[in-house]
Amino acid sequence: MGKLAIIGLGLIGSSMGLALRRAEPVNTEIVGFDKDADIGAVAFQMGAVQRLAPTLRDAVADATMIIVATPIISIRGVFEKIAPHLQKGAVVTDTASTKADVMRWARDTLPPGVHFVGGHPMAGKEQAGPGAAEPSLFDGRPYCIVSSGDVMPGAVSAVENLAKAVEAEPFFLDAEEHDSYAAAISHVPLIASIGLFNLARSSIAWRELANMAGPGFRDLTRLASGEPGMAHDICLTNRENILHWINRYIGELQRLADQVEQGEPQALYRILAETQMERDNFLVSPPKREPEGKDVDLPNAGEAFMDSMIGGYWRNRATEMTSALEERAKARSREERLRRRD
Repeated sequence: MGKLAIIGLGLIGSSMGLALRRAEPVNTEIVGFDKDADIGAVAFQMGAVQRLAPTLRDAVADATMIIVATPIISIRGVFEKIAPHLQKGAVVTDTASTKADVMRWARDTLPPGVHFVGGHPMAGKEQAGPGAAEPSLFDGRPYCIVSSGDVMPGAVSAVENLAKAVEAEPFFLDAEEHDSYAAAISHVPLIASIGLFNLARSSIAWRELANMAGPGFRDLTRLASGEPGMAHDICLTNRENILHWINRYIGELQRLADQVEQGEPQALYRILAETQMERDNFLVSPPKREPEGKDVDLPNAGEAFMDSMIGGYWRNRATEMTSALEERAKARSREERLRRRD
């Protein structure tokens, strides 16, 4: 491959370097640059790169591939600074969590003859920095590859081979699809994690809540411990998609709230049971992506089984719950009678 440059040596950039060095690419020099010299030093000491470049210009000079792994908001500035020093035919890619803005910045700033292909490895941790990097971070994870219609096929293949080299699974889609889907399965979970933690933390009972908190609360709020700058950049560059999916999430929460309020046991249980079955099926056997242009009505994995199973189970469950509800009603009636006597 020749010279490969990684710009930004935080968690993703350093993990990329470690994963590439694990793959032992033939005749490839992996050079790194980070504007923070201390971060660069840590990445070099742990073996993420073979050499540290003193400047951006030195990092990209004669490089056949450049991986920009900086925070999203910094990417445009990086493109502008490296553009005059890129050799013709070089492939530039990135690792940002949003793609539409990055694709536009690349189109506006990179010179003719340089090929840009967007990338987003769907992997990460709540810890930041090269100290948290590991070569297996991308193993088996989707690696989104986003290209424009006029990019050279060889450039797309180069980024596809990069994804395979770090043991990730290439996943092709366009920028608009990427940003909408990422909002649903990555960005809204981040916002929900922050919201849930703030909900509990702002309560006057926080001391008690904190001491009661178990694995469920910790798991659901894990993403709130992520790097604030990344979350900030995601919200700024994917605002409309995030708001769209937040509103859909609010609607789903309201649907569940309505079921809880109405207290109709069978309807509530059916939602809970079907959701459990669908998620378990997703973990074991996720739905396969259909070829582009093929319209497929995805079946509900639990629907047929639930229809045949829930009847018998529910009769027993309903009997138990009805008895419990009747006992609760009798207890309330006794309490009311006692109050009237008082």
